[in-house]
Amino acid sequence: MMKMNWRNWRTSGRIAGLVALSVFAAAAQTRPVARPGSVNYVEGLVTLNGQPVDRNAVGSREMSGGQVLATTDGRAEVLLTPGVFLRLDHNSALRMVSPDLTDTVVELMNGRAMVEADWVAKENHLEIDTKGGQVVLEKNGLYEVNADKATVATFDGKATVMVDEHSVDVGRGRLLALANNPKCKTEGFNRNAGDSLYAWSRLRSQYMAQASAESGRTALVGGPYAFAGPGWFWNPWYGGWAFLPGPGYLYSPFGFAFYSPLYWHGYGYGLGYGGYAYRGFGGGFHGGRR
Repeated sequence: MMKMNWRNWRTSGRIAGLVALSVFAAAAQTRPVARPGSVNYVEGLVTLNGQPVDRNAVGSREMSGGQVLATTDGRAEVLLTPGVFLRLDHNSALRMVSPDLTDTVVELMNGRAMVEADWVAKENHLEIDTKGGQVVLEKNGLYEVNADKATVATFDGKATVMVDEHSVDVGRGRLLALANNPKCKTEGFNRNAGDSLYAWSRLRSQYMAQASAESGRTALVGGPYAFAGPGWFWNPWYGGWAFLPGPGYLYSPFGFAFYSPLYWHGYGYGLGYGGYAYRGFGGGFHGGRR
């Protein structure tokens, strides 16, 4: 039997890897374009306009204007604008008001939601309506809206909340009560006291960062100039949409990195584009944040 030396084995491994990535890239084109309201992940009991939604529907189901996504004993992740994930807790309901890319508005009818905003472009208007107020996300960050308790909390970033015709800025580490608060004053809260929704959102952020890294390297199969810019990229291995940023990389509020395909082109990862190894994922809030 013919022996394969190290050089031949390494070359064959690269060819096999490129073939696998090519199949991955082809599979990535089998899903429609992700729009605001696209369902990206579900677990447990989730319905869209009263019809059950399971994991097989991810990538093909999206919320149209007026439709309601509801959870009972389950959770769901919904895409808003590129780089912005809304995660719906147990026993919660979300209605799509406007799915427009430059004017994305949803209403949290009951329950609560956590929003991870990894990239908020200046052209985006991101609004979450709830009982007692309208929440506009101004910056990248992490936010929680609780319709049952009528509160808005900013773990990181900045939100502007309209309450009874008053505009209130809710900055990092501040919480605003939307009821029984005539002076619309914010108060501090413990950002380190994470609960089950926080923990689940953090885990989802880690998965999405890993999916982004894989998708970014896969996009290089078409050449570094095939990348059209930041947006969603279907990743069949992770069974969901991955976010690819523009040049370079950025960190989620949880501290996980999202890499552009141009980053992999410049620094390389197994495709001969450079010498730096895969840098992995951090944990906690990046840059001193939890």
